[in-house]
Amino acid sequence: MAGWPGPAGPGPWPPPGPGPGWPGGPTSPAPGGAEPRQRLHPLSPVLHGAKSLVVVIAGLSWSTLSRVGFGWFAVLVTIFAAGATVLAVVSWWNTGYHVVGRELRVHEGLIWRRTRAIPLERLQAVEVVRPLLAQLTGLAELRLEVVGGGKTEAPLAYLGVAEAVALRQRLLAVAGRAPEVVPPAAGAPPPPAPAGRRLHAVRNQDLLVSQLLTPQAFLLPFGVAFVVAQFLSEGSWSFIAVASTITAMAGVVLQPVRRVLDDWSFRLDRDDDTLRVHNGLLETRVQTVPLHRVQTVRVTWPLLWRMKGWLRLRLEVAGYSAAEPDDRNRPDRLLPVGDARTGELIVAEVLSGVRLGALPSAPPPRRARWLRPLTRTAVGAGLDERVFVARSGLLTRQLTLVPYARIQSVRVTQGPAQRRLRLATVHADTAGGSGAAAPDRDLAEAWDLAAELTARAHAARHADRSRRH
Repeated sequence: MAGWPGPAGPGPWPPPGPGPGWPGGPTSPAPGGAEPRQRLHPLSPVLHGAKSLVVVIAGLSWSTLSRVGFGWFAVLVTIFAAGATVLAVVSWWNTGYHVVGRELRVHEGLIWRRTRAIPLERLQAVEVVRPLLAQLTGLAELRLEVVGGGKTEAPLAYLGVAEAVALRQRLLAVAGRAPEVVPPAAGAPPPPAPAGRRLHAVRNQDLLVSQLLTPQAFLLPFGVAFVVAQFLSEGSWSFIAVASTITAMAGVVLQPVRRVLDDWSFRLDRDDDTLRVHNGLLETRVQTVPLHRVQTVRVTWPLLWRMKGWLRLRLEVAGYSAAEPDDRNRPDRLLPVGDARTGELIVAEVLSGVRLGALPSAPPPRRARWLRPLTRTAVGAGLDERVFVARSGLLTRQLTLVPYARIQSVRVTQGPAQRRLRLATVHADTAGGSGAAAPDRDLAEAWDLAAELTARAHAARHADRSRRH
């Protein structure tokens, strides 16, 4: 096929051992001289209780306050918060973790005890997260993302910051089959985190302007006018009316404000074959992603950003990004906003040898206009030397790059309308779950493309295994 050049497509969980209990200290000796279990920080129940208090107040809502009065409302909040705190203390007392061989084991439960064994060779990313309360108390939360996980595995909340950083380094060393980092002796300071090489730091001014150039910001005046009109038409200046108005206005501005808070002081560093992402204002995060775990890179050009030549970069880590419903918890940030030159430099760092400005992309045949009368020229696909390229979007343009070594399967699909037009869609699936697709290709071209993708994926995986071993 002339259009597609180039060459070619878990450990068992052991049952929980007998293990000792928790006799009066942070650790207790494990049988056979194994590493003892570690407890979370003693302030963990306090932070969990504070979080529960916020949930309780939100759950009771303003309508409950208006019905029962402030006194009974305070009593209800106190009772629920006290109960949540007691449960948090009991949970903390019976929770522990330790590294056994190439597994992280987390022990939980009082009546029904549970041991989770997480094979570290499946580890995809590790985050050190510091919500506002954790920042005030000098604590941090460690979150692990593993292959095939639909959500965070074994979040360890909370640890001391130094302890969380040292544990993150150790887990990544074990996951990367590097010599394991020996944990420091009791009372000894943890090894310092590597400085890394700075790739880019986003200016907070650019971040603010980028969120002003969003549909939410343009619609904000209309939303404010609507809620003010509703407020004035009620003819009531009660506390409940004010609270409801503020809640409605907060819903209008929540998304852009949340993005600014999440991506504040964004910095991207590289430590050898690992990316380190720092971001956040009220909740700071330090995300660590091994480069060989990256499944896809997505480049997005929002409509209003194109007047400034800006783009956004997202990456996908196997099994996690697509499954997590809350995008704040997705380990996918690569560049929240930046110009074309910055985007090219970062893509070249993450996907070695890939030039963002010189990627091939061919549109579907002309007869595909019957299925895509407006977007036929906006979609396309191509084969670079190292990645599969898929282009989409009319107003918001998007480019998806899939390294051949990350392709798990290749599919060719046809709908009823496609069959009549002799068209088909080629899907390149990754362990991350989304992958990329080349829609509405000529049928013969689609089968040739699928065969070429399969061959390239096989060759790339073989070369990748050879390099790593």
